[in-house]
Amino acid sequence: MKTEQFFATCPRGLEALLSDELRELGAQQISPTHGGVGFTGAFALCYRVNLHSRLASRVLLRVGGGGYVDEQDIYDGTLSFDWPSMFRVDQTFMIRVTATRCPLHSLEFVTLRIKDAVCDRFRDATGERPSIDTREPDVRIHAWITEDTCTLYLDTSGASLYKRGLRKQAGIAPLNENLAAGLLKMAGWQPGTPLFDPMCGSGTILLEATLMALNIAPGSFREFGFQNLVWFDADAWQAERAAAEAARMPVSPQAIYGRDLFGRSLKDAETNFACAGLLDAVSLTQGNVLESPAPAGAGLIVTNPPYGVRIGEQAELAAFYPELGHWLKRQCAGWTAYILSADMNLPKLIRLQASKRTPLYNGALECRVFEYRIVAGSARR
Repeated sequence: MKTEQFFATCPRGLEALLSDELRELGAQQISPTHGGVGFTGAFALCYRVNLHSRLASRVLLRVGGGGYVDEQDIYDGTLSFDWPSMFRVDQTFMIRVTATRCPLHSLEFVTLRIKDAVCDRFRDATGERPSIDTREPDVRIHAWITEDTCTLYLDTSGASLYKRGLRKQAGIAPLNENLAAGLLKMAGWQPGTPLFDPMCGSGTILLEATLMALNIAPGSFREFGFQNLVWFDADAWQAERAAAEAARMPVSPQAIYGRDLFGRSLKDAETNFACAGLLDAVSLTQGNVLESPAPAGAGLIVTNPPYGVRIGEQAELAAFYPELGHWLKRQCAGWTAYILSADMNLPKLIRLQASKRTPLYNGALECRVFEYRIVAGSARR
């Protein structure tokens, strides 16, 4: 059985956790790097990883690559691959180019040359050229260009894997689902341990926790790019899906709690859970985090509190964060809180000593995950 080379992208900061997840899924030769993890396995391994990975953003299949001097070298290298053996001429495709330290003047021109090479290879083989669709293509081709190499990949995921197909309503600047899952993994949360998001918004963190608790594969509700490739094995894919469905647990109440001050946000969360058929698994209540006790004697708080960009918002939050620290100290003894923030100054206003500060990127936005272990009489800084 042929061994393929893959690369799974992920939010920066989750590479080590993704490596562990890939190992559990059967990946070999795992090699984490900035923004993702390389691994090897049979082609069908991408079925399992796309279906089960909670942390990956995309799973890319390496087509090949090599050195280059100019755009003509990239064209010639792309032309050398047997694209008609990978997808059909009646399917649409798109090219996405990512570069680091690339000396070439125009990535748009590089993209055009790669597209021309793929189309010319089809024309030579079939007499026809496939069409481009930059919005919803059947096939996505990714090019990774460094200062002297160009590597080409087929995207086996299609739409990014954080698009589970579950979230019907989203609030302002919601977390991507794989980032929410990463927060839970960073916190070391395990099903059965009480979990509380006191500012849950549309419920992304809670929904990811519910999928974990009920052993629901995150890709169960969507389609994937590999289904459009010539190599797709429908029987093997159906067997993978059937195994995931058999491992799924029935919906039952879990120790997963959400609260939000705003009724509209809570309604969004309820809609998302209801559409997924998971509303009975969680407890969602409207209320002010500063006025209500934690829902159990101990557990984990995992939350993404607001941070503002306008002067008025900053003033409000500067008043809110000390009160949040006071609430943690007064109401949450026995809990450990994990708070995500892209503002490095606001968490200082909590006035509790953070036991960990873990870097994590939300897209290009550098964040920190602050860990606070709350015990009775926690010392303030």
